[in-house]
Amino acid sequence: MSSRILRPVRADRRTPQPRSAAALRGARLPLVAAAVVAAGLTAACGPTSQPVGSASPSTVGQSSQALPAATESASASAEASPTASASPSASASTPSASSPAPSRAQTTSAAPKPPRTSAAPAPARIPGPGYDSSADAQKLIDAALSAAKADGRMVLLDFGANWCGNCKAADKVFAQPQTASILGASYHLVKVDIGGNSSANSALLRKYSPSGGSYKMPVLIVVTPSGTVRTDTHATGNPSLTSEGINSFLRQWAS
Repeated sequence: MSSRILRPVRADRRTPQPRSAAALRGARLPLVAAAVVAAGLTAACGPTSQPVGSASPSTVGQSSQALPAATESASASAEASPTASASPSASASTPSASSPAPSRAQTTSAAPKPPRTSAAPAPARIPGPGYDSSADAQKLIDAALSAAKADGRMVLLDFGANWCGNCKAADKVFAQPQTASILGASYHLVKVDIGGNSSANSALLRKYSPSGGSYKMPVLIVVTPSGTVRTDTHATGNPSLTSEGINSFLRQWAS
């Protein structure tokens, strides 16, 4: 009985067919995918206390879906800020290549130029009232002519005496602010004493006022920087010894 039963079984047994290479690859694919997912979980989340094979299918599926989303968000962040590694202050302070720095010529032309100012020369010194009989009149006249050549002012020679009343009246007008301003701006004033016995000073008077005769003091003579006499009050008569008269005289012969 037993041999009869075995024969049909042996007769019906089918020889197992060897699996093809394609089938084997198909069977290996799920295993490789599971290994890749497990490796991704370990790299993304760090080591875990559970073995890789103990992860449930649902957990593996959720993790595999989370990885592409995280990758996409990271890529989107990188595209949105390609220069995220540079600090805002550095990017703001770095000049743009499309806007070149201004050239030296442009910088120089853009700078404001200071306005030109023609400073007026300092007022000439005005001697005080009276006449110094001990002064070297010739030396004072030479210095005044030299200064007049440098600044273009006229030289005013005032021949008088300390006891002369008209000379004292003229001195008071010379000391007034308006007259002093005209004198300082346009003249070098030289006062020469002819009230004493100085022959040298009397010779200077005749040099610049050669008409001779009796001189009515003060004698006011305007001389150019080159030494030419422009006017002589001994010949023309003195102006009024007031501020109006003397100021008018000084303005008339200032240039």
